[in-house]
Amino acid sequence: MNIVASDFFKLRWNLAILVLAAIAGVAMVMGSKRLVTQTETTQRQLSAQQREIRAKLSRARDEEQEMRGKITLYRQLVDRGVIGQEERLDWVEQIARIKSARRLLDLQYDLSPQKAIDETLLPGSQVADGYEFMASTMKLRMSLLHENDLLGFLADLRQAVHAHLLVRDCALGRAASAASERGLPAQLSAECTIDWITLREKKK
Repeated sequence: MNIVASDFFKLRWNLAILVLAAIAGVAMVMGSKRLVTQTETTQRQLSAQQREIRAKLSRARDEEQEMRGKITLYRQLVDRGVIGQEERLDWVEQIARIKSARRLLDLQYDLSPQKAIDETLLPGSQVADGYEFMASTMKLRMSLLHENDLLGFLADLRQAVHAHLLVRDCALGRAASAASERGLPAQLSAECTIDWITLREKKK
């Protein structure tokens, strides 16, 4: 079949429509690709924003929990009278009272001047800005009939005084066989290092 120029003239509108349709198809494909790309980009951005929001919510929950912990610890310290100035006179009186009540054989101690301590040494010690932990270190020496004398003394002391007692170390050994104030020979000797910890407002 032979196609002559007159045939192209007759088909010119059809060909034009076909060309336009092809151009429109290509444009639609390219537009679709761009739309897909934009959609994927938007989806990635939304996912990133969602992760960021979740992270912020998680941090907010952690901060809230930390603040609740600080408030709880602060209230506990207030209830125990740990916040404020040292009450050394009361400490001395309580030591003498417990020694007498428990009829301890012998008890001697030296209490060093107060100084600031590293608050990281205390678990959960981050209470609030504007406060600092202070400690006075006591060197304790005791003559004991048995180890329960030491344990009972420390337990009574923790209950009686307005301070947090942190026992750094304790060493027990055999005592020299000498008569005590109670007429009984001491069986053990103990040497302990104890921090008397209080919380006070930082000086400005």
